[in-house]
Amino acid sequence: MSNPRKKWYQLIPHPVVMLFGIIIIAAILSYILPAGSYERALVDGRQRVIPDSYKILDASPVGFLDIFRALSIGFSKASDIIFLVLVSGAMFGILEKTKMVENTVGTIVKTLGLKRKYFIVVMVTFVYGLLGVAVGYENNIAMVPIAAILSLAIGGDLMLAAGISVGAITVGFGLSPINPYTVGIGHKIAEMPLFSGALLRSILCFIGLSALAWYNVRYFKKITADKDKSMSKGLNIDGFQLSGAIEGYSITPNNWLVLLVFIGGLAFMLFGVFTYHWYLIEISSMFVIIAILAGIVSRMNPTTFSETILKSIGMVAPGAFMVGYARTISVILEMGNIGDTIAFQLSDMLKTMPTYVAAIFMSIAQCGINLVIPSGSGQALATLPIMIPVGDVLGLTSQTTILAFQIGDGVTNLFNPTLGGLIAMLSLCRVPFDRWLRYIFPLTFILLFIGWVFLLISVFIEWQ
Repeated sequence: MSNPRKKWYQLIPHPVVMLFGIIIIAAILSYILPAGSYERALVDGRQRVIPDSYKILDASPVGFLDIFRALSIGFSKASDIIFLVLVSGAMFGILEKTKMVENTVGTIVKTLGLKRKYFIVVMVTFVYGLLGVAVGYENNIAMVPIAAILSLAIGGDLMLAAGISVGAITVGFGLSPINPYTVGIGHKIAEMPLFSGALLRSILCFIGLSALAWYNVRYFKKITADKDKSMSKGLNIDGFQLSGAIEGYSITPNNWLVLLVFIGGLAFMLFGVFTYHWYLIEISSMFVIIAILAGIVSRMNPTTFSETILKSIGMVAPGAFMVGYARTISVILEMGNIGDTIAFQLSDMLKTMPTYVAAIFMSIAQCGINLVIPSGSGQALATLPIMIPVGDVLGLTSQTTILAFQIGDGVTNLFNPTLGGLIAMLSLCRVPFDRWLRYIFPLTFILLFIGWVFLLISVFIEWQ
C-alpha cells in the first residue's frame, strides 16, 4: 500500500536546512550569473545607484571555503540585530518575572470579557498594525511577547500570537503610507512631494490589515473548534501562560510602577528614534536600561535578576542564531557581485512588456529582489533609481512605480528568510520559521492579489 501524498507544508525543511540550501544556491548562482555592478553616488548621506551605469566585472565565484567564511561574516554583520534579540528576550523575562505583564493582560481580558475574544483579536491586530505604520519595524520588537500572553489568555496559541503581532507589524510597516524607509526614499528619488498619494496607500493598508484580522479570526475559530488543528503543538509556552483565573486579576501598585518604567522607556526610545535617528544599538541600550530599572522598582534581588536574564536569553538564543545565519545569504551575493546583476536583468526584462502587465511584473521583480536585499531602504536606493526611469519608458507614473516597489517589498517581508527583524520577532513568539511559512503563505497571496488590484487601478487612473 502506497503512502499518502504529502501536503506542501510537510515538504518544508527545517529552517536551518532551508537557509543552508539557499546559501548553497546563492553560491552556485555566482558561477552562473555574470558579476556586475552599478556605480553609486553619495546623495543626502546615502549611497544611491546611478541609472544606466551597470557594467560587467571580472567573475568572482564563491568557493567552497568562502561559503563557511560567509557564515562568520554574516554573524558579524548581523551582530546589532542579534544583540537586540537577546536583550529583548532578557528585558521581557524581567518584566514577566515582576508579574506586570501577566497582571496587565489578565486585567485587560477580564475587562473586555472572554465573550469578546474574536473582537479582541481584531482590535489587537489593528493596534499592532498601527504600531507598524507609525513606529517602524524593529522598534516594535519588545511588544511581540505581550501578544503571546494575550493570545494564550483568550484561548489561542503562539501561532495566533505571531499573526496578531508579527503579521500585523509587518503588514502595517510594509504598506504604511508614511513609511520613511520605502515611500519616503522613493519620493525623494523621484523628486516628488514627501508621502504624496497617501489616500490610496492608506486604503490599501487598511484593507491589508482587515484581511489579516479576518485571517487571524478564521484560524482562531478553527483551533477553538478543534485543538488538534493548532499549528503550535509542542511549542514551549513557559512564562506565557496566565497562572490564575481571569476573574482574580488586577494591577498592583508595584505593577503600575513597572508599567510606567516600560512605557516611559519606550516613549524615550521613540523620541530618540524620531529626533536623533537612533537605531538598533541605541534601541538595544534602552531595553537594557528598562530591564535594570524594572528590576530595581520591583525590588528584585541580584541573584534572581541574573538567573532570570540568563534563562530568558536561553529562550531566544535559537532565534538570534537564525538572524546571523540568514544574513549569510546576502554576504554570499556580495562576494559573487551578482546582486546588481539580478536587479539589472529583471529591470531589462520589464522594458518589453505592456503597461498593465509591466506594473504587475515590476512588483513581482521587487519580490525577488527583496530576498536579495532585505532592507527596505537599501532596496529602494538600489532599485528605484533604475525602476523609475524604466517606468517612465513604459508609461507608468512614478507613484505607480513606487507603489509596485512597496507592494513587492512590503508583502514578501511576511516570509523573507533573510529579513533579520522578522526572524527576531518570530523567535520572541517561539514560532519556528517553517511553521510560520505554513501559516502565512495563503495570506501572502491574498495580500499580493489585493496589492495588484490597486496597482492596476493606479495605472488606469494614471495616478500622480
